[in-house]
Amino acid sequence: MVWIIGNKGMLGTQICRTLSENKIEFVGTDSDVSILDYPALEGFACCKNISFIVNCAAYTAVDKAESDVDFARELNANGPRNIARLAKKLAVPFIHISTDYVFDGTASSPISEDTPIKPIGVYGQTKAEGEMAISGETSDFYILRTAWLYGWSGKNFVYTMIRAMNSHDSVKVVNDQRGTPTNCVTLSSVILKILEKRACGESVPNGIYHVTDLGEITWFDFTKEIFAQGLGNGLITNKNCVVNPCATTEYPTPAKRPAYSVLDKSKIQKTLGITLPDWKKSLGGFLNSELFDKTRIE
Repeated sequence: MVWIIGNKGMLGTQICRTLSENKIEFVGTDSDVSILDYPALEGFACCKNISFIVNCAAYTAVDKAESDVDFARELNANGPRNIARLAKKLAVPFIHISTDYVFDGTASSPISEDTPIKPIGVYGQTKAEGEMAISGETSDFYILRTAWLYGWSGKNFVYTMIRAMNSHDSVKVVNDQRGTPTNCVTLSSVILKILEKRACGESVPNGIYHVTDLGEITWFDFTKEIFAQGLGNGLITNKNCVVNPCATTEYPTPAKRPAYSVLDKSKIQKTLGITLPDWKKSLGGFLNSELFDKTRIE
């Protein structure tokens, strides 16, 4: 049985959907079993046939983390340490979700897994601490770093921009931060592949992997494509909205964002024998699905 921690979040919901569609038995917990309470985690796992743990729980409020350091560290470092400790005790593999924010954004070409980490904010620092905490507790782990994540269940950039473009004559979007959007479906499919291979006794080397969709764009590019595809399928009702580029400096935030966070995905593709989808195709699947929540763009 697969245990999904953080099952009510955007990614956790999608992973549960993917497992259900593939008839894989799972159990989910969220705030009902705190990752900060090791005895509670241990108590939940007791008498259950847990074969794999997937952790989606995290402190993800990037700007708020700058003034909420202790709690961000609790959720992003100490919580994962507890889960890793329990995974080792249960002798089961552990998948944990991390982020491109562990890098400083000064690269100019896709970033590989062995690139030294150098976070520039509290969120990235605490996520980096979480990675180190996990490797210090267990050797049977998979840390999946992802970026610019969006999904059907939860607040995200795609819903926000469609709503903004439908209600404003123009929007400004930063054009000097480069990365790759990632549909939750892509990440959950990779997790499924790891689960299936391990269940069949196939070797999937432990360690850190980068997982996003394919491509390299800015938030401005992303917004322009959301507008084009949304206009085509009727989600964009304000066809006269103008999308304008701007610099990051025009919208100062408490936390710095990496200027370049395109991740190199060759390792995960080679390891699993897969080809990740292009970001435009993934966006199309998101926008045209019956699972698209139109109440979030009203």
